[in-house]
Amino acid sequence: MVLLNWMETAPRRVLALISAACVAMLAFGMYLQYGQGLEPCPMCIVQRYALIGVAVFTGIASLRRGRGWLLGWGGLALLSAGFGAFVAARQSWLQWNPPEIATCGRDFYGMVENYPLSRAIPMIFRGSGDCTAIDWTFLGGSIANWSFICFVVMALALVALFVRQRAAR
Repeated sequence: MVLLNWMETAPRRVLALISAACVAMLAFGMYLQYGQGLEPCPMCIVQRYALIGVAVFTGIASLRRGRGWLLGWGGLALLSAGFGAFVAARQSWLQWNPPEIATCGRDFYGMVENYPLSRAIPMIFRGSGDCTAIDWTFLGGSIANWSFICFVVMALALVALFVRQRAAR
């Protein structure tokens, strides 16, 4: 109950907290990639873009007061969270039901050596890991599973924020 009251009295703090959580998740993804050597797959890269969208939109929404500002930028954040949840759910499904032939990307150095730069740069952002591989788990859940949970929690928090703001009117 206290959390719902906080959404009504301090919506900008809630938005800033969501933005900070996204930045922390992105930092953890970078740690897993560069510190632990896990290669992100194309779906992981798309989920990172969705996280960036949620972080930017909630960050902008937290900068100013005003219901229109909150609903506009918060709505874009909600769309980004929904898209991220969809991609994470699809990747989780692929991990639980892997296809016989899984192709998700190419080797980074092979792309740079074999293709012109104008063609290699878009390929780099597609990722090179296998979308069906489970390289890391925490409490039995893969990165895609945890990503889905986080996106859903962010989306629910945004919906609750919108509902509480509308009720406070």
